[in-house]
Amino acid sequence: MTTITVKSFIQFSLGCLIGLVLSGCSIPGTEPDNSWRLVEEGAYAADISPDGQLSVVSGINNGIHVWRYGEAQPLFQWSHQGEGNNLVASVHIGADSQYAVTSDREAFALWSLTNGEPVGFWRIDESTIRDVAVSNQGQGILVGRSNGKVMYFEPESGRRIEFLGHQERINSVDITPNGRYALTGGNDYVAYLWSTQSGQVIHTFTHPSRVTLVALDDAGRYAFTADSQQKSQIWNVQTGEPVSQLQYIARQKIFTDAVFSEDGKYLLTGAPSRRVYMWDVQTGKQVAEWKVAPRENMTPPSAVVYAVGFIDSQHVLSVSSSGLAELWSTSLP
Repeated sequence: MTTITVKSFIQFSLGCLIGLVLSGCSIPGTEPDNSWRLVEEGAYAADISPDGQLSVVSGINNGIHVWRYGEAQPLFQWSHQGEGNNLVASVHIGADSQYAVTSDREAFALWSLTNGEPVGFWRIDESTIRDVAVSNQGQGILVGRSNGKVMYFEPESGRRIEFLGHQERINSVDITPNGRYALTGGNDYVAYLWSTQSGQVIHTFTHPSRVTLVALDDAGRYAFTADSQQKSQIWNVQTGEPVSQLQYIARQKIFTDAVFSEDGKYLLTGAPSRRVYMWDVQTGKQVAEWKVAPRENMTPPSAVVYAVGFIDSQHVLSVSSSGLAELWSTSLP
């Protein structure tokens, strides 16, 4: 296990005992196929690579862990602030699983997932960081901030561009694998798809309330935008036209993560209500639902699903604030 501190760029060792947890909780009639404890005492943030093989988890007390699916020990452990408290609240793995970006409120870091080494560490002077995303090969980083500005930054060349289309706080950002397009959503009830080369808006997706989550299909087919009330929409990213709206009865449904399946047939979402949902992209109908285990000693029992991912056509993975990764069978044809 490799441990790296960005602040000093030196490695240090940290003992860690990670056990296999076989207990789980689900909706009636379902149980996880397996469950692993990734961090002790819960997590602040997490992301799962598009192929489901890597998970990056920000633990409450012990820094950032990188796990390979099926392995008993983490690949790497990272830290923004040495041995101080871990405050990393945003994590994103690039579509090619080569780099990850992590951020706290004031700084963001780029890491190699090949050797675990830090590539760079940057501080933000103006406003605070709300969300981050990274493109393939770590070539471009997207940083959404609380003042409504979104920065696109290329670490190698130092090129940067600020998108000023939003009028209020940014809540969620995503980037295409090639880094050419960004999807951003904020408190101004709007999500924009825009060019990171020119800053020009390509499509505007409007909502009746603040946009809380955005996600792009890595194959360039779809975009997903969801607000704080009842509109959760899948769009054709080429035309900007709606494909479907997620169908649910609840007056309010919040999502915390979303990822499209490789074949483009399904959308997988996580929620702060311990729920993982799978949806049919073309109809917006729910086709599966799971309930993750809560954090220990929480009253009432609760957990936020921070990350979801497809392992294969028959299995999905979730990582939640409980610090657990849970494997679920889809029962799809």
